[in-house]
Amino acid sequence: MRNSVRSVAAAAIATAVLTGCGGEKDSADKPTATPAKASSEASDRASSAPAATGHDLVGAAGSACPLPVTFTIADKWKAKAIKLDGTALDTLAKQGPFTMACEIDAKPAGNIGFLRAWTSKAKGSSPRAALEAFVTADKDASKATYSEVKAGSLPATEVVYETYSKLLEESKQEHALAVASPSGPVVLQLGGLDTEEHKEMLPAYELAKKTLRSNPR
Repeated sequence: MRNSVRSVAAAAIATAVLTGCGGEKDSADKPTATPAKASSEASDRASSAPAATGHDLVGAAGSACPLPVTFTIADKWKAKAIKLDGTALDTLAKQGPFTMACEIDAKPAGNIGFLRAWTSKAKGSSPRAALEAFVTADKDASKATYSEVKAGSLPATEVVYETYSKLLEESKQEHALAVASPSGPVVLQLGGLDTEEHKEMLPAYELAKKTLRSNPR
């Protein structure tokens, strides 16, 4: 039964990608592991999993998604720029002051999920303030735990939080981080069909985080 539901969910996600959007918004409060425990378990899973390798640089001029930052994506992950076309679907690519600029699909690598880059023109905003604005803009986000980290050599704020999938009837984990750039803050967000998929993709997220660099334009 679970496999059938996962197949339906995967198809739904694929359809969202074809629209050029793909907000993961079907969430609600539901008891689950505490954020501290979830963060610890995620870190353990990421540290025990093989490190992701990659060579494609996203963000640079001429790449699939020019951005205020650059980072390396994991092997076989596929990046695609998100273009707004003035239709109602554009709302799915908005979250608070942020607009989705790039969606990096894990399906070619065998997972169901995305690493997404969101940008904002709110210059002068600290990484912490920017990330809080991003998370709280999703009215269904819950159990967020923030920490100060480094993304490459850049000061960053990271959050572990959870959403609730009505389709799978279970909570799932999310990771995101924010950095400042001369043109405004940037958020990298790792989602996934469920927590299992999410944890399997954490090495790809950590690769992007480790290789993140400012890209003055």
